[in-house]
Amino acid sequence: MLGSPGPLNSILDVEGLAVGHAVDHRLASGVSVVIPERPAVASVHVMGGAPGTRDTELLAPEETVERVDALVLSGGSAFGLGAASGLMAYMSEQGRGFRVGDVRVPIVPAAILFDLTNGGDKDWGRFPPYRNLGWTAAEDSGRTPFSCGSTGVGFGATTANMLGGLGTASLVLPSGHTIAAMVAVNAVGSATIGDGPHFWAAPFEIGDEFGGLGLPYPWPADACLPRLKSIDPSVEAPPTTGGATTLGIVATDAVLTKAQAKRLAVQAHDGFARALWPAHTPLDGDLIFTMATGERPLEDPLADMVALGIAAVNVTARAIARGVYAASMHTWANRPAWCERFGEPAEPVTPPPVAD
Repeated sequence: MLGSPGPLNSILDVEGLAVGHAVDHRLASGVSVVIPERPAVASVHVMGGAPGTRDTELLAPEETVERVDALVLSGGSAFGLGAASGLMAYMSEQGRGFRVGDVRVPIVPAAILFDLTNGGDKDWGRFPPYRNLGWTAAEDSGRTPFSCGSTGVGFGATTANMLGGLGTASLVLPSGHTIAAMVAVNAVGSATIGDGPHFWAAPFEIGDEFGGLGLPYPWPADACLPRLKSIDPSVEAPPTTGGATTLGIVATDAVLTKAQAKRLAVQAHDGFARALWPAHTPLDGDLIFTMATGERPLEDPLADMVALGIAAVNVTARAIARGVYAASMHTWANRPAWCERFGEPAEPVTPPPVAD
């Protein structure tokens, strides 16, 4: 058995993590942060062709700094990288950071998604607002459960055919380890199959966490025809006219080295491929951070890493579907939310039995 969701089915099921969000409704953009109680081992793997990052090179296994004080995901494209400065200022006031002599430098890697053409008002004047949003998200951080959908960095997210969002999911493994994902879904591709309501991640769904629809039957003839994001989804246009990026954080309470955290990030990207079609395009900056709080040792390092990797794919795929499924309708949006397009989830269609 792979495991069961934690009590919250959330990244907050990993003990010792605080999560915070900030949203600017006029801007139609936001920021989300994850702050461990103590510095945590972290790594990253980038598979999209258009990433926007800050301080990710230090997460390579061979680099000196092993642990991070926080991670930040932001909208705003490259402007959003300023959110890390706001979070760093907050962490500095808390006395957190990597010690260099008498100075502490908060280690806050960041990644951004492109939401500049989603319909919000981006006329922010001389200075982008993301530094302040980073501070606000840090102030908001805690152990309070948060909603999937139009939350934090997922507020202004879109996919090819509908709104994106922020999703989260967790598993508690038979070994006792907890692993969870938080994903901001802002993809060039689609999380749903063809033009229908069913999710590519359906085989991984637990209960009815994103509608319980299962896979479509009959299978749509054009299911594998790529739906690609453009600025105006009502007009056929090359995908080069839009921008994207799906960002994930996979967290666990396991004791991991940076090399093991890196391997976990590599494998977790399979969750993108299971839940989005297509994924990892030249226009996506698809990226997954991993964070290990180090509360529970690995009993069998090899077997436990295999199990954690499989579970990382599962929670990542489910988080993507939950983020799109729960997105809210917005007056500024240039495409519908899942709930606006499909309403209440329909009863899943059961295929006929196979004849003997």
